[in-house]
Amino acid sequence: MILKELLANINVTELIGSDLVEVSNLQFDSRKVGQGSLFVAQEGTNIDGHLFIDDCISRGAVAVVCSRTDTISVAGATIVVVEDTAYALGMMACTFYGNPSKRLRLVGVTGTNGKTTIATLLHHLTMEMGYQAGLLSTVCNYVGTKASPSTHTTPDSLQLNALLREMVDAGCTYAFMEVSSHSIAQQRIAGLDFDGAVFTNLTRDHIDYHKTFDNYRDTKKRLFDGLKPSAFAVTNKDDRNGLVMTQNTKATVKTYSTRTLADFHGKIVEESFDGMLLDINRNEVFVPLVGRFNASNLLAIYGTALCLGFDEQEVLRVLSTLKSVNGRFETIRSEKKGWTAIVDYAHTPDAVENVINTINEIRRSGTRLITVVGCGGNRDKGKRPMMAKIAHRGSDILIITSDNPRHERAEDIANDMMAGLDESEQADTLVILDRRQAIRTACTIAHKDDVILVAGKGHEDYQIIGDDKHHFDDHEEVRNNL
Repeated sequence: MILKELLANINVTELIGSDLVEVSNLQFDSRKVGQGSLFVAQEGTNIDGHLFIDDCISRGAVAVVCSRTDTISVAGATIVVVEDTAYALGMMACTFYGNPSKRLRLVGVTGTNGKTTIATLLHHLTMEMGYQAGLLSTVCNYVGTKASPSTHTTPDSLQLNALLREMVDAGCTYAFMEVSSHSIAQQRIAGLDFDGAVFTNLTRDHIDYHKTFDNYRDTKKRLFDGLKPSAFAVTNKDDRNGLVMTQNTKATVKTYSTRTLADFHGKIVEESFDGMLLDINRNEVFVPLVGRFNASNLLAIYGTALCLGFDEQEVLRVLSTLKSVNGRFETIRSEKKGWTAIVDYAHTPDAVENVINTINEIRRSGTRLITVVGCGGNRDKGKRPMMAKIAHRGSDILIITSDNPRHERAEDIANDMMAGLDESEQADTLVILDRRQAIRTACTIAHKDDVILVAGKGHEDYQIIGDDKHHFDDHEEVRNNL
């Protein structure tokens, strides 16, 4: 592709050289640059791509997009200066791959909790109704039924547009994607054409990155601010930030709620660990998911499906067949010992509270809830004592353990969590840093009809210690103790 074509929708502040050079590929990782590459220099958190421009030119880059030229000392490439290289990369990626999002009905799902469940089940629902659809999620990416591993909630601009292109080429007409606050802040979704967006909820998360809750909220809001007039915005009226998200959008706004009047209203009629009977807009449907948070998720799915023009009765039929997403309130039962274990990705104070409240609403009187939970290292430290307090308050037995300690000592993370408990609460809390042993202990002390909650990692099949990923799967550990 000619460089001039790639720059068509970008505000260039300075051009040094010709914009008629042929570009064979786009790269923001200097290690991947070769003959014919266009290298985009980005200032990252740890590494500044501008420091590698000379090396990229020496290895065959025909063009460089940068925000400053002070690190360039060799010739041989066209230099394009822009204000925001991350935004430029997103726009160029869309152009390079033929703007695939414009050929799909693309729906973005954002919020703190529920993104994976909503996006994944929307994909399942659409496929079940006979349409080809793609999915970009934390757990797995799908092009129709073809799965590929996922490394980020939202991929980088190049991978994102490449996957969308693959969806178009495979005949997909719909695509559903989780949109993380990081991806919005880092302009990974720049240039994408969204036909709809869904807001789930907003609670404390990623404060280590965004610094304040207001910054976190306002970053999420940018997805809705950028929607076109023909798009739709489905927002959670039960969350105090639900209508804040849509106050400046040009899209058609629809609301959902389990508590008050809304365009899509629902309530739980009956509930057990096998599922719940819901009333959705005066239609009763049994679904094999549980919890008020899942009732809210299903309303978002129902509302989005109707906004996409799907038949209401068909949507309700398919809703009744949807299964829990990997690592989201997954139930494992011990037939021999009689207890039930729940594996859930809950890793924020609000998510832990939602899962615990749901379990406590369902479990039998006289039984116990044993909770195993930890917090990730090198992440928001402020939520650690909050999570311990919430888990202790809702559980009969609390076991604090490790999650992904990364470059922190597991002992230090556990101490931060314990700081949220008073002296008497600390006395009856177990600290078992070895997560395998913590799960084994919970399974050993559980009695008939007790419930074990293993929270924090959900679908993850690894544990990060230092820079290394070690295989670890909560599901496997629970099943090893059946």
